[in-house]
Amino acid sequence: MPTRKPLPQEFGERSWEVPASGAARFSWEAMYPGQADGAGRERLLALYQKGKDKQWDSARRIDWDLEVDPYDPLGVPDENMTIYGSPYWDRMSERNRADLRRHYGSWQFSQFLHGEQGAMVCAARIVESAPDLDAKFYSATQTMDEARHAEVYGRFLHEKVGLVYPINDNLQALLGDTLRDSRWDMPYLGMQVLIEGLALAAFGMLRDTTDKPLPRQILAYVMQDEARHVAFGRMALRDYYRQLTDAELREREEFVIEGCYLMRDRLRGDEVLTGFGIPEREAAELSEGSEYLQLFRKLLFSRIVPCVKDIGLWGERLQRAYADMGVFELGDSNLDLLMAQDEEIAERLDARRFEAEEAARTAEVAEAIARGAEG
Repeated sequence: MPTRKPLPQEFGERSWEVPASGAARFSWEAMYPGQADGAGRERLLALYQKGKDKQWDSARRIDWDLEVDPYDPLGVPDENMTIYGSPYWDRMSERNRADLRRHYGSWQFSQFLHGEQGAMVCAARIVESAPDLDAKFYSATQTMDEARHAEVYGRFLHEKVGLVYPINDNLQALLGDTLRDSRWDMPYLGMQVLIEGLALAAFGMLRDTTDKPLPRQILAYVMQDEARHVAFGRMALRDYYRQLTDAELREREEFVIEGCYLMRDRLRGDEVLTGFGIPEREAAELSEGSEYLQLFRKLLFSRIVPCVKDIGLWGERLQRAYADMGVFELGDSNLDLLMAQDEEIAERLDARRFEAEEAARTAEVAEAIARGAEG
């Protein structure tokens, strides 16, 4: 029977410094409001306006009074556990299994938390390095969005689960590669396309399967923001990549290929299993044999592949890599439809919540009037 190793609340270093290079760019030429026009600029400014309009306060929009069972925080079915049906699972007591659910939930939301902090830093880098002012405007709103997302995931983990995992080594490696590159477009490509794309798919799977109202609220509202972020990345990179040489495009395709393989093969939560006493090699084998993880991996690329194709990174080697991963056909997915659905789900969730709250208030008033009439 596996013996869970105790994991502390704080892990390793309390900070991480990434040496970064690149120019801080100011833009004076025809980029102040009213000084330039064009369809591309109008679309970006409309997105900026939407980013301002859609800001929200997590302390008010999310119902933090909802109770969460820390030993089943995300409501993920046991069948989705990597070791479900294995001898390790069969030998576990119910308490061990409850601990495992807590740790898996904590690990997953912890990676979301770390990714959102990375997104906040990358968005700030885009404000600094983007060559045009309109992109800086929008990135400023995204920086605020990502700060809110990190706040939300951190609060859920600390107040509702009581356990936080460190950043996965491979997620940290991809973040580091993204931030170290001096080319201004790389924070877009690494964060807006790869990391945000993977996160959106993971958020969506949990949002659509969990029966827990609080994590569902968090995921739906975060995804509503992320739909705008992906649209921004597509808009900026599509125009810029049309100007690059074949050699420059191949460099960026290599970055995408390496990042996709890294996330597909390594971001799987083996550290949770090793924390329960399962040897590292067996933990990797159990992960690789999980049917749920195989499905999850494919769905993880549902947002990335069509976005990569849309921005013009679709060379022969990249296509072969996606064929090898079994996700090539996702290039024809309707990304705009997926993003529209993300926004609609959040709006419907708000509408249902407000209707229920209004009905409860109406009932309270009616009850008070009835009591007064009886008195």
